[in-house]
Amino acid sequence: MKFRFLIFILFLAVIAKTGWSQQTPGSLRSVRLALPPANRVEARPQRAGSVLPGKVQGNPKDGLKYIWIPPGAFVMGCSLGDDQCFDQEKPPHQVKITEGFWIGQTEVTVAAYKRFAAGTGRPMAPEPIFNLDWKDEQTPIVNVSWDDAQAYCTWAGGRLPTEAEWEYAARAGSTEARYGPVDEVAWYYANSELRTHPVGEKRANGFGLYDMLGNVWEWVNDWYDEGYYKYSPSQDPSGPASGLQHVLRGGSWGSLPRYARVSVRIRGFSGDIKGFNGFRCGGDVLKP
Repeated sequence: MKFRFLIFILFLAVIAKTGWSQQTPGSLRSVRLALPPANRVEARPQRAGSVLPGKVQGNPKDGLKYIWIPPGAFVMGCSLGDDQCFDQEKPPHQVKITEGFWIGQTEVTVAAYKRFAAGTGRPMAPEPIFNLDWKDEQTPIVNVSWDDAQAYCTWAGGRLPTEAEWEYAARAGSTEARYGPVDEVAWYYANSELRTHPVGEKRANGFGLYDMLGNVWEWVNDWYDEGYYKYSPSQDPSGPASGLQHVLRGGSWGSLPRYARVSVRIRGFSGDIKGFNGFRCGGDVLKP
């Protein structure tokens, strides 16, 4: 009798330790096993505006990683509730991107541009005072013109992204002016020490892209027209047919916070070379 009682006590101890519980909903009895925390799968609510990153793949030509951006629709231009917008960001308008595309996970780095220069015989860009001899190879390349950027992207197997592709990728599903607090996502005037920083140090957006805001302004493919949004097509806009200057996006290490917003657009001549202008490539750099 005592032996049976001991067995019963041990059985109760096992039940308590393993998390077995007995429930009787109505007339039905069920037994549940509580899994250990390491094996538990929790349903977590998605953060507002977040989108799961696409496929990441390295490009053997330039040594950089690219992310596949799926097709979709978004509101391009001045973000709802943003009182910092300039006239050229208006009106906000619905845009549909009908085909997916690759885009650089980071801005083109000094190291990648050195590969391009060595492979094509083109000279390196003039070094900036904050990166003499181009010693810091993981910072974004600067002092490159629109023509230089387009030549690099062609060599790498792609092209510069359109302005619409760039903003769609930068927003990554967010409808806000930024995809996070400015100090968390961007190198800009107040935190950059007035120089570029190695790519990928700030928080990525919902697609897994780094430095879409701050660090360097990024050349895109489109010609600039201040009033383009008033007549641009709603599907795959590629910019005006011609123009005098090209669009730059995203803000830089020297920008005030107002310029570190996903809808900001400025302009530059094709041959402009400045210490805060860089780029990233897009298009069909790699096949999905």
